[in-house]
Parts: sequence; structure tokens; C-alpha cells
Amino acid sequence: MAVRSTHSPSKIPTIYQCDSKGRENQTIAADMHGTLLIDRSLFPYFALIAFDVGGILRLLLLLLTAPLAWFLHHFVSESAGIRVLVFASFAGVKVSEIESAANAVLPKHYSEDLHPETWRVLSSCGRKCVLTESPRIMVEPFLKNYLGVDLVLGTEISSWWGVATGFMARGGVLVGEQKAMALRKAFESSLAPEIGIGDSEADFAFMNLCKEKYIVPSEQRVRPVKQVELPKPVIFHDGRLVQKPSPLIALLIIVWFPIGVLLSVSRVLIGSNSPISLFYYIIQLTGCKILVKGTPPPNAKNSRRTGVAFICSHKTVMDPLFVSAVLGRNTTCISYSVSRLTEFLSPIRNCRLTRERSKDAKIIKDILEEGWDLVMCPEGTTCREPYLLRFSSLFAELTDEIVPVAINIRTSMFHGSTARGRKWLDIFFFFMNPLPVYEITFLDKLSPDQTCSAGKSSFDVANNVQEMIGTVLKFKCTKFTRKDKYRMLAGTDGLVGGKPGAVAADKLS
Repeated sequence: MAVRSTHSPSKIPTIYQCDSKGRENQTIAADMHGTLLIDRSLFPYFALIAFDVGGILRLLLLLLTAPLAWFLHHFVSESAGIRVLVFASFAGVKVSEIESAANAVLPKHYSEDLHPETWRVLSSCGRKCVLTESPRIMVEPFLKNYLGVDLVLGTEISSWWGVATGFMARGGVLVGEQKAMALRKAFESSLAPEIGIGDSEADFAFMNLCKEKYIVPSEQRVRPVKQVELPKPVIFHDGRLVQKPSPLIALLIIVWFPIGVLLSVSRVLIGSNSPISLFYYIIQLTGCKILVKGTPPPNAKNSRRTGVAFICSHKTVMDPLFVSAVLGRNTTCISYSVSRLTEFLSPIRNCRLTRERSKDAKIIKDILEEGWDLVMCPEGTTCREPYLLRFSSLFAELTDEIVPVAINIRTSMFHGSTARGRKWLDIFFFFMNPLPVYEITFLDKLSPDQTCSAGKSSFDVANNVQEMIGTVLKFKCTKFTRKDKYRMLAGTDGLVGGKPGAVAADKLS
């Protein structure tokens, strides 16, 4: 592929002047940071990976080296600055852990930073190529799985026996002329890309290989692409950090962390040793707010022969505890799996299910017939996004005393749930937030004509409860299951044996 003549930067049109119509059969080559993404800084994404794979100490190391990386980037070379960030984030980390974090943590944050004009043009083209100075291992899962990018050219990291060394593989950091060389090699047997998009002079080298060139100007106020406009919603993501950490936010997290640990342990010890009738008041004195809407039914032991099944959306492992606290009485929580520590610390009764439907049905039926109110999260797993997973219909077969409960939480620093991490830490991370909030909304008990006794199938009842909760929370109901979640977080995109799983995000009927 021949190098085309260069143009003066002042004569290169902006991305706003690029017509996106009739591009279906054309190829585009675009830079990532500052071009496809609004944020020009790489630090926040390295920080997300660093905290996920190495915890607070790795984040501290990255923050301490950030000034050196900034100095080298601006006064020596962009390549030198990136080398420092890569070494601080990856040295000594298993490559499999980096890949896992790239699949589960980064897509959510990348998707919230897409430049609307670049995405307008990129999405209109038939073949898409993205070039980036970031390690390819970090960006490829998002670009290919969520944006449909065909080719990702990024910096390659070196490893030894499956462990990242912190250094670059042959070819070094993909910046400047290195991007042009990589693009030239990738398209040496085909026509040059019709469109080249970048944001700085460092991108001109690869842009000059393209037929049309456009620059993305640096602007302070650019609203990212709305999530509904993406070809695929990011429903599942992992990682403990709520916000994308800029250097300042990273510093605040590091300073708060030891304080948060002490606060969290105190909250857990106080809560686990408090009678459930007082938990609602005591936990709020520690700064954890509980917002309640709706009116729950009275105690089943005083007014009914059988207990009530409170069917909840699932946000953290503590959902049953907070529901019980609002009710002001002990309930029974059922779950498929919960850590021994969580079970030990819980002030309410826990009952483990077996995953055998007939046995589980008997366990639940016995609990209800004893007069115990039951708290159940039929999604089977947590979801952080505004979506509800497919509800298990088991509860609908066993009782007509069903009260839907919509649960949502608000945290500012740390997520109180994880799929890939140590789940016994979930309660501690939730309580490490300065002022966490639990929102609990009790809906009206299902009327007799909405239950299986009226001839409804258990699936119809489950779908109806799911939709009622989704409407209150303004969440979208999906057909995703617990298994789909873990397949997607593992990077298999819900594919089983090469065949699509239940991954449509359509509302259940």
C-alpha cells in the first residue's frame, strides 16, 4: 500500500465535515483515545485494571508513577510515558487476569465515553479498524464484542510463562510512525482504508495512508453517545470501582481506603450483633441510609396460616437483610450459594437450596407452611445495570402469597457485588462507601387472579412480577440468565457450542 501525500494540519477537515452516508462498502481506520473516545487520557483505564488485578497497592503504585509518565509523555516521548503506565499496571500480573478484567470491567467505562461524531462515521462503514497506543489486550474485547470492529491494532505486551513482564513486545508502543507501519502491514494485500480519523499530529502518519482524512478537534463539552444508540447494550460488568478514576479520584480512593476499611468493619460488627427489630435504626446511625416506599403486609405468624414470599430484585447479598430490617422481623432468606462468612455474620435465618427443583420446592414449601416470611431473589445473581435478569418461576408454583419488592442501591466509590472476585468481601466493600443508600419499594401483593390458582402458568406469574418490578425501577426486563452472565463476563458472549444463548434484551411477555 503506497503512502499518500501529506496535507497541512490546518487544511484537514474536522470529523463534523465527514459525510457518513453511503459508506457501507468502505473501510475506516480510526485512533482510539481522543478520537473514538472523548477522553484523551489513558490513566483512568489503566487505573481500573490496576485496582482490579492488584488492589489498592497496585493502584497506589500506578498513581505514584503517574507524574513521571506525564513528564515523559510531554517532554520526552509519548511512548516513554505509556511504558511507565504499562509497567506499573501489568508487571507480575497473570495475562489471564488482565484479559478477564478487559472483558468484564472496561467495556462499561469505554461505552460511556464514545465520541458521538466519530461513532456516527465509524458505525456507517462496512469494515472498521481501530489503532491505539493502549495495549491491545485491554481494548480488543470492547471494540470487537460491542462495537463490531473488525481489526484492532494496538500495543503488544510481553509475557513469560503467562505472566506479564511489564515491558512491550517487539514493535514497542504503537504511536506515530509505528501506527502507520502497522496499518500498512495489515492492508498490504488490500486497498487502503477510505477514511482515516485521528486527533493529533501523532496520527497524521497513518491518516496519510487513507484516501480521506479527518481530525477530531479537542473540545471541553462533548456529550458521549447514549447507551441506547449502541449496537449492543453493556448489561454485565465487574470490578469494584464505581467511577472511572482520574488521578484525583484515584488519590481520594487511596486516602479513603483505610478509613473505609475501619468504617466497614464497624458497620458489619454492629449490624451482625444487632437484633433485627433495631437494625433499621442502628445501621442508619452509621451513615447507611434506607429509603422505603410502599407498605409491607403484617407478620404472617400473627395473621396468616402460611408465610409471605417477598420476591425481590437482586443488587447485593444483603438484600434479604435490609428487607427484613424494614419489616422489623426475622425472615428466612433462601439462596443457592453464599459465603460461609456472610452466612455467619447474617442476623437472619439462611437456607441453602440444592439446585434440584423437587427438593428446593419442598424446602420452600415447608418454610412457608411454618409461617416464616420468605425473601427470595429469583434473578439468581446480581446485575449492576438498569436491567432485570430472567426470573425463576419456582416461587409461583408454591404460594399465592406473593409481594414483589423493588430494590436498588446507590454507592459512590465501591460496588458491593462481584462475579469474579472474592464474594465474601461484598458486604465489606458495600459498607466501605461513605454514605451508601438502600432503596426498597414494596409493591401490592398479587391479587388472586394474578397467581397460579387462577390458572396462570408459573412462567406467566414470574414474568408479571419481573415486569412490575422493572416498571417501578425503570429497568428493562431481559431473557438473560445467570449462566449467560458468567459466559459473557468470561468473554464468550453467551455462546454455547457456537450457538447463541438466551442473550436478547427484549421485554418478556
